[in-house]
Amino acid sequence: MQVPVIKIGNSRGIRLNKALLELYGIGEIVDLKLEQNQIVIKPVSEPRKGWEKSFKEMADKGDDELLFDDVFHDEDFEKWK
Repeated sequence: MQVPVIKIGNSRGIRLNKALLELYGIGEIVDLKLEQNQIVIKPVSEPRKGWEKSFKEMADKGDDELLFDDVFHDEDFEKWK
């Protein structure tokens, strides 16, 4: 696909159409790399996106109980002092 390089202030840039942005999940920030004489543009991943909503749903369902005790009964806390 060929796209024109356009003037943006004192710089130059390219425009990506809405379909490409949606197809590749490109938001406000991209990761730009130079690899073997090529410019590679990748969307920035958000690894924890949606976690807050999921945690709230779990809490609302009462499905957020610990799978094991957070303190072991035989733990010797004196050795940590």
